[in-house]
Amino acid sequence: MPIPIILPKFGFTLETADIVKWLKHEGDTVRSGEPICEVTTDKVNMEVEAPENGTLYALQYAEGATVPVTQVLCYLLRPGEAPPAELPSAAAPASAPVERSTPPAAAAAAARVTPVAQRMAQAEQVDVTRIQGTGPGSRVTRRDVEAALTPPAAAEAPDKVRATPAARYLAEQAGIDQRSVAGTGLNGRIQASDVQAAIDASAVAKPPVSREPAAAVPQPVAQDQPRTVKIEGMRRTIASRLQKSFQNAPHIFFDAQIDATAIEALRARLKARGEKLSLTSIIVKACAGVLLRHPDLNATTDGERIHYWPTANIGVAVALEGGLIVPVVHHAERLTMRTIQTQVDDLAARARGNTLGMADLADGTFTISNLGMFGVDRFTAIINPPQVAILAVGRAVRQFVPDADDQPVLKSLLTITLSADHRVVDGAVAAQFMADLRTVLEDPALLAW
Repeated sequence: MPIPIILPKFGFTLETADIVKWLKHEGDTVRSGEPICEVTTDKVNMEVEAPENGTLYALQYAEGATVPVTQVLCYLLRPGEAPPAELPSAAAPASAPVERSTPPAAAAAAARVTPVAQRMAQAEQVDVTRIQGTGPGSRVTRRDVEAALTPPAAAEAPDKVRATPAARYLAEQAGIDQRSVAGTGLNGRIQASDVQAAIDASAVAKPPVSREPAAAVPQPVAQDQPRTVKIEGMRRTIASRLQKSFQNAPHIFFDAQIDATAIEALRARLKARGEKLSLTSIIVKACAGVLLRHPDLNATTDGERIHYWPTANIGVAVALEGGLIVPVVHHAERLTMRTIQTQVDDLAARARGNTLGMADLADGTFTISNLGMFGVDRFTAIINPPQVAILAVGRAVRQFVPDADDQPVLKSLLTITLSADHRVVDGAVAAQFMADLRTVLEDPALLAW
């Protein structure tokens, strides 16, 4: 019996992952522990490994496909095992339980179609119930759908143009001859995007109505057109998580202006000794100690339960070319600032090199996002679920402020902004957290206490 290889649940909140690349292909011999494909999870790429020695069989998804966790990716034939007449039942997606009201006939039809064939049939508007499958157990495969989309030459009218309904409608509305459009779909079928490209090309090539340059209407050129990309991978994860956070968690915001003069003096003394200490690392250490005194902010929630953590696992947001990632400094309250600085540097470097593991992103209880190095004075951040709070840090600005005698004194001031989930955190609790955090940051010697 073939061994099903499923998409593992790499993280607690992981529901789906995209297949980035198949490292092995159908018919390849693999050894136990050898990577067979690379998938992208919550902003990290991971490898799925073969559980035993054998031969890969019946790959269920193409590269770029989105797969629910616990769904079968492919099967593994043990050494010497012949392909079966029928594949074992695939695991149901964890995020999409089968409804009891599903008609038996529909369920049976879905079971005899591979996922790739099903998606292709939906895109090309083909009724899979009318296709005779040639796969194991008469299962409809991608090749069967392709064959159904290629009608016999004798049965097709000589002037028949193969195009999707949307493409036909768009061509009729624009007055475009479909026979002049080159199709990029399966077997040369014309897509709506092909018609739109023909419309754009026609508009560029069309001569102006007036011969006088002043009266000519400027036509769009290729450089004027927007560059369109699909929201996928890391960007899709960020969009989904932050939209859900802002919709489900009622955010409340608290600003505090911090006198960073003592912090800058400490950093200057360490720099003179050849030591590096960033503002972010100091804030990580400060937040770790204050969070343990304010457990309501060192928590996570799923909307039904609140989990209060006994340790401060501080996430540090790192900007990447394609988005944002939040690696975690675990047990920050137990670490010296030197160790925190080393970990922050290491996590940031591996984040930009795409070499972080799931353990580097797991179990965060609080997040810090510092944009001061980009010249941002202050900003509000969206909570990183399932956490209940995030601290936004702006840049330090030197300003004259009055002292106790109303005399101007030059100080370095920075603004920090706390975003908290009002379902879990009361306003007075958040305000007290900010007051305690200000006390520690304005006198960083307290961090050694």
